Amino acid sequence: MNIILGATGQVGSAIVEHLIEKGLPVKAVIRNEEKADWLKGKGAEVIIADYFDLGALKSALKDGKLLFVLTPEDVTSNDVLGETKELLDNYHKAVKESGIRSLIGLSSIGAQFESGTGNLLMSNMLEKRFIDLDINKVFVRPAYYYSNWAMSLDMVKENGMLPSFYPTDMKFNMISPNDVAKFIAEKIRKGVDRSETIEIVGPNEYSANDIAESMGKAIGQEVNTFEIPKSDWGKTMKSIGFSDNATKNFVEMTDLVAKGKAEPEGKGENPIYLNTTFDRYLNDYLNGL
Repeated sequence: MNIILGATGQVGSAIVEHLIEKGLPVKAVIRNEEKADWLKGKGAEVIIADYFDLGALKSALKDGKLLFVLTPEDVTSNDVLGETKELLDNYHKAVKESGIRSLIGLSSIGAQFESGTGNLLMSNMLEKRFIDLDINKVFVRPAYYYSNWAMSLDMVKENGMLPSFYPTDMKFNMISPNDVAKFIAEKIRKGVDRSETIEIVGPNEYSANDIAESMGKAIGQEVNTFEIPKSDWGKTMKSIGFSDNATKNFVEMTDLVAKGKAEPEGKGENPIYLNTTFDRYLNDYLNGL
């Protein structure tokens, strides 16, 4: 049985869909019962469990052979990294007492850094937590998601302006979250027979100016960019509900990216280039695909 945590998120839900399309058995372990019917309708077995409830997590993993894990962020938390450690400890204990033989973890480019990277430390912690377990471990490090830009589309349509936390002409790696899901689902389909860390990026690097140009063409209006000053990052995040601690971690991570340091580590054959361009992603997004 393939067990998917975070099966209601944009990557987790797409992994479930891809696996079911291939005829593979899937158990989706979710925390929100309201989303269970959608997953059941797709053909997945669904278990409701709070990941902080060790007993419930152990029960959910009973008949599993492969586990997909991630470190969900609670932007209202007053201790993001502390809660991540607690969550990973639960994952570790549950896996250790289960029949899980392979684990795929959704990490992030930049996970190689040990400190001062804010939210990226969650991925660093994820990659380290299972070192002592004698199972196959694959950690997939995607680039910056295109979907982070799509979240601004309503604002763009309203006033023709695309905000950016980064210098508007700075190009960096990005990727379609659905490409990430397809890549992981294919890994699961083929079987995980060794431990490795894989960095995946899209076919091109983009700047905020490039994204604005693509958006303008897609929606038929001029779109300009503006850079949010670093002095306003914290205020901006708090205005949308981030706690002080979540804001601190976001600012540290964003500063790393803005300085051009959140690059693939590039060991071995990394990074692997996937196919979907931002134009293609945006077209699919606007058409509800």
